[in-house]
Order: sequence, then C-alpha cells, then structure tokens
Amino acid sequence: MKPLWALLVSFCLLGGTTSAEQYTVDLELVIAVDVSYSMEIDEQHLQRQGYVDAFRRPEIAEALQRGPLGRIAVTYIEWGGSAVQIVPWTLIDGRATAAQFSDVLRRQPIRRISFTSISNALAFARKLFQTSPFRGSRRVIDVSGDGPNNAGVPAPVGRNTTVAQGIVIDGLPIMLKTTPDSASIPDLDVYYRECVIGGDGAFLLKVTNVSQFAETILRKLVIEISGVEVSGTPQRQTGVVRVQYPRPYNCFIGEEMQERSIGK
Repeated sequence: MKPLWALLVSFCLLGGTTSAEQYTVDLELVIAVDVSYSMEIDEQHLQRQGYVDAFRRPEIAEALQRGPLGRIAVTYIEWGGSAVQIVPWTLIDGRATAAQFSDVLRRQPIRRISFTSISNALAFARKLFQTSPFRGSRRVIDVSGDGPNNAGVPAPVGRNTTVAQGIVIDGLPIMLKTTPDSASIPDLDVYYRECVIGGDGAFLLKVTNVSQFAETILRKLVIEISGVEVSGTPQRQTGVVRVQYPRPYNCFIGEEMQERSIGK
C-alpha cells in the first residue's frame, strides 16, 4: 500500500488532464508554520486548527476563482531550527480539493522543533519551489512565528536571497505572550516588517489575541490566493522592505538574545 503522501502526490499529478497545462497554476504557496519550543502546545493546536478550518471555508474557493486559471498549488511545512514538509504539493482548484488538503493536514501529529530559524525555513521553502511539479505565475511563502530568528544565517540574508529569486515572503507574527521571556520580543510585527517580509506586494497580518487566530489566518490566505489587495490590509509593502525608522532596526536581536541565554 502506498504511503499517504505518495497517494496525495499521485492525486495531484494524475487527476484531470494529462497535458503540460495541468501543471500551470495561479500561485505556488508554501505555508511555513513555527513549531519551535517558544510556541505553547495550545497555541500550536490553535494555529493548526486555524489552517484546517480555513481550507474548508467557502471564501477560499471564492478567492480561487479570482485567478485566471482558478487553481493553485499549496504545501505545508513546519519549522524551528530545521524544517519538515508536512503536506506535499497539492493542487487546489475548488472546495473539494481544498477540503481534502484540510483533511490531510488535520491528521498530522503536532510536533516541536528546537530553535527558531526563519532563514532555514526560507531556504527549505526555496528548495521546495525548485522541485515543485507545478509552475505558478506567483510564488509566495506565508511564514508565521512567535519570535525572532536565533539560528542559521540572519533573517535579512534569507529574505534577500529569497526575494532575489522572485519569491514573495508574507508574514504572520504571533504576539500572544503577556509576559516577556527569553525568546520573544514586544515588537515582533516591526521585526517581521523590517527583517523578514519582502517581495512585490508583501504584507503582514499580526495575531495579538487567540480569538483572532482563525479569522486572521483565513484573511491572509484569501489575500494571497486571490492576489488582490484587500482594503484595510495593514503593512502591505511593495519590493524589499526598507528601514522606515530614524535609526535602523536591529535585525540581529534574536541571535543576541540566544547568545545571552547560553551565557556567551
């Protein structure tokens, strides 16, 4: 019996027509989700459930229809210091295939990975684009996390390398901590804006309350899938993000915090 991922890939590639046209999609989307130990287990469950529920919402199918082809390819990865692909590249062209993606994701176990390396997650996502069986007119990495980069190359290096390949990085900073700890910063949204997101039309949406999780995830996916700017979307940017403050933002804050925590 084939493993689940093999069956899913077979479904993606063999369903529908057999011409090369079937591999062309409006969007190739990598959903990159933080599962580092700074994420509480209940936060991880909320995050996972947010994506599971989002792909069952009619708004996703409606967003698909705004594209010229009406279909996208999506893969879901989880990351900490390293990254792992949880759901392989999947063709989504309507409510049925979106629900199938949701079902596969729902069945995956919750995992945790040491350290927080946004740059390693971006590098992993770049490799997935290189091996993707699809060809999208847009390529986007949707990266979420609750802390700054503290392993691998600095986040801006990973961002610039990614953007140089024509890939857009959108951000979902998760800001639920009510008390400071060794892995979080109070202005994570600014960090993401200045150090993480980039590319044509890059934007971020932040989560500051658990009640916002599901709707923020859905809204972000709708914007990314439709490719249409939604009125009122905060922090939408064009091109590589530049410093917007009188003094440069410290994009190495995560690495500095990590060094202090281990007594260097």
